[in-house]
Amino acid sequence: MLDKIKNRCKGTSLQYSIFTSTIDIPVNDWNAINTKNNLFLTLDYLYTLEKTLSKTIGFRYILFYRKNEPVGIAVNQLIKFNTQDLKFQEFPCRVSDTIKNTIMRSMDVKVLICGNLFSCGEHGFIYSNKITAKEAFENLSDALREIRKTEKSDKPSFILLKEFWPSSFAKSDYIKKQDFREFSIDVNMVLEIHDNWETFDDYLSSMKTKFRTRTKKSFKKSEELIIKDLNAEEIDDYKNTIDTLYLSVIDKADFKIGKLDARTFKNLKETLKDSFVFKGYFLKDILVGFTSAFVLKDAVEANHIGIDYSFNKSHSIYQRMLYEYVDLAISRRVRELRLGRTAEIIKSSVGAKPVEMKLYARHGNSISNQLIKPLIELISPSEYEIRNPFKLQLG
Repeated sequence: MLDKIKNRCKGTSLQYSIFTSTIDIPVNDWNAINTKNNLFLTLDYLYTLEKTLSKTIGFRYILFYRKNEPVGIAVNQLIKFNTQDLKFQEFPCRVSDTIKNTIMRSMDVKVLICGNLFSCGEHGFIYSNKITAKEAFENLSDALREIRKTEKSDKPSFILLKEFWPSSFAKSDYIKKQDFREFSIDVNMVLEIHDNWETFDDYLSSMKTKFRTRTKKSFKKSEELIIKDLNAEEIDDYKNTIDTLYLSVIDKADFKIGKLDARTFKNLKETLKDSFVFKGYFLKDILVGFTSAFVLKDAVEANHIGIDYSFNKSHSIYQRMLYEYVDLAISRRVRELRLGRTAEIIKSSVGAKPVEMKLYARHGNSISNQLIKPLIELISPSEYEIRNPFKLQLG
């Protein structure tokens, strides 16, 4: 554990402790804040990530106190990447050629992320109602800058807060008073699960004829697929193929650092049991795809997938995966299915709608921080089209 540090924000009375491992965190204090049991903030989940990714990612955890009473927690990840590893044509936000060709031509960049590199949403910072949002974000900013200072010679160039839902914007915007700049990212595609959808057939019946026909065609093309829920041992049995399938998808993504692997998926299944769903897609005895998902209290969050693209078009693998996610969300009786960013058109064809999300960033150096504004102004979310597959406007 790093030394306990008194918060230096004017007019506040909070203290915080910074930890480098979940093992050192006072469990009762942490759980006293994570009262809604956000799976991504549970110590079991965080320990699993830490155990499998600590060689490439640094983990920092913050507990905020008022007079020895816990009032907030934050999860942070330290990552380093070279901008040559970024695929700008598939960047989550459209990046202008000015940035690509000049500002970010070839840089080793270390970033301190408050949040989770491996999931979308507010999984980085929560606080109790015993403090205000203004006070919470003031203290968070102070603690993040303290973490940056402790990195000595290898200080993070940027501090990033990811990602906030629209319902939180009024509160999260307080971080802008701490010299953080906001910017929008590509939307998160979210499908609301309606009360009258008892089965997948109910969902299918709510579709327009054209989309229902398209769904049936997808099922026909994918009828040879055998879809199985895999346990931890089975994930381990197929670990080499899983890694290959995962890399085939990751190679198309923006980041090439901090990749998960079959070992991580196995550990997540062992730790989270039914809250982590891992499905294998087989052609005969050959694994040609997999999906993973987290079952939260009121949502299913689609996570990492792997696909053998040589079979994707002929067997409609990706489209079938989306329908399997819908079926999982209906069967688990959750409120919504979060399908994440990218592939907006195909995700909207299963009924998902775009939800705007925000990130906040600041440069570690207050002078250089002034350079972020024009850079962020050159970044905008990707353009996309939306389909509406339902007969009636639901929701």
